[in-house]
Amino acid sequence: MSASPTTTATEAVAGFKAGSFTATEMVEASLARIAVHDPALGAFTCVTAGRARAQAAMLDARHAQGEDCGPLAGAVFAVKNLYDIAGEVTLAGSRINRDHVPAKADATLVSKLESQGAILMGALNMGEYAYDFTGENAHYGPSRNPHDPAHMSGGSSGGSGTAAAAGMVHLTLGSDTNGSIRVPSSFCGLFGLKPTYGRLSRAGSFPFVSSFDHLGPMGRSALDLALAYDAMQGEDARDPMQAKRPVQATTVSLGEGLKGLRIARASGYFARGAGAEVFDTVDVVAHALGAAHSVELPEAHRARAAGYLVTMVEGASLHLDRLRTRAMDYDPDVRDRLIAGAMVPGAWVVQAQKLRRWFHDAVLKIFDEVDVIVAPATPCRAPLIGQKNMVLDGVEMMVRANLGIFTQPISFIGLPVVTVPIWSDGIKLPMGVQIIAAPWREDIALRVAHDLASRGVAHAPVAVF
Repeated sequence: MSASPTTTATEAVAGFKAGSFTATEMVEASLARIAVHDPALGAFTCVTAGRARAQAAMLDARHAQGEDCGPLAGAVFAVKNLYDIAGEVTLAGSRINRDHVPAKADATLVSKLESQGAILMGALNMGEYAYDFTGENAHYGPSRNPHDPAHMSGGSSGGSGTAAAAGMVHLTLGSDTNGSIRVPSSFCGLFGLKPTYGRLSRAGSFPFVSSFDHLGPMGRSALDLALAYDAMQGEDARDPMQAKRPVQATTVSLGEGLKGLRIARASGYFARGAGAEVFDTVDVVAHALGAAHSVELPEAHRARAAGYLVTMVEGASLHLDRLRTRAMDYDPDVRDRLIAGAMVPGAWVVQAQKLRRWFHDAVLKIFDEVDVIVAPATPCRAPLIGQKNMVLDGVEMMVRANLGIFTQPISFIGLPVVTVPIWSDGIKLPMGVQIIAAPWREDIALRVAHDLASRGVAHAPVAVF
């Protein structure tokens, strides 16, 4: 086995441990692939080559001494550019942040992955201030879908989707406020994990909507996600919003299959509003999992609307000073939505938060009867770069605002989700399906995703160029 970022992280770790290649060779292979493919795909905003080479040299020295270098040693990763990287400016996809001083320290999750042997290769392109579902950035250009570069990567973690699907790195980190890990995972054909709200530390990341923001991994296998997720768990005093929960390893239960799990398909809102191919894809997964019945998340359409409203208001509050002083430096699409959010009446927000509590309680009652709910991740395959409108279920809609119609109600109450990639014969672009579990049961969602992968139902091939 030779060093290649096109393998899974799990395979890379095994190869490094066995001495098939050095960490330095893996870094050079990743840098070479980035140099060849990134100019056309737009995934990276900076490549931390010097840091990566130094980290690799340290790992190689430790390995030569017979040390255990960690469960991710030999794997390379990159992060959405809203994660702090010491010595680099945290752009968050914006023009305004270019004027910021470089970060003094790494984001907590970057530090955690490196402490477990993973090697950071750089920062990744994203939608401006994470207010995006397309992967298009007005300042740095679009992140393109590696499986067909004329199409979107999805956003706002677009560069994270592009880099992993193109095989430039093994793993990427993204953020998910309303679907920004799950949408690019669906469009780019990746496994993606949005953990329970509050599970992983957000310290050292640029915020968007504090009450919705999640951080999590994207990769090419469910086992890779589990390895990364386990490495990133643990309490962090730097994040006062993080839940105080003990580490719960997920890799140990991945192989348990579906035994004892009660699995249902989401009906109602999640079974309309998109084309037949979307629901056919969900059928494939539901059939493979033996999901014999359906459950309806009540008032999901109102939950989505309320979540959209809270997003506008919290996002606007964060950006008020910048909107007053540098409004013209924003992408107009982002700026206009933030300005609209600043004008929403307070009474509307109160009503939205009341609905949030009601919806949370109603959905948790469903999890008394089931362990997993299967639902579509996106209402379509990846649209074309620059496409403004699309037709969903006979209705013309704006692309940017509506790619998250199936992810937003889930973010609204912070449930853990693994997106699994499903492919159809003869079609270049994949479609994602959400595996939704009860709060704090990432282990179950990952277990189901791993079962689908082990049987070939879901898989995440590297793009062929």
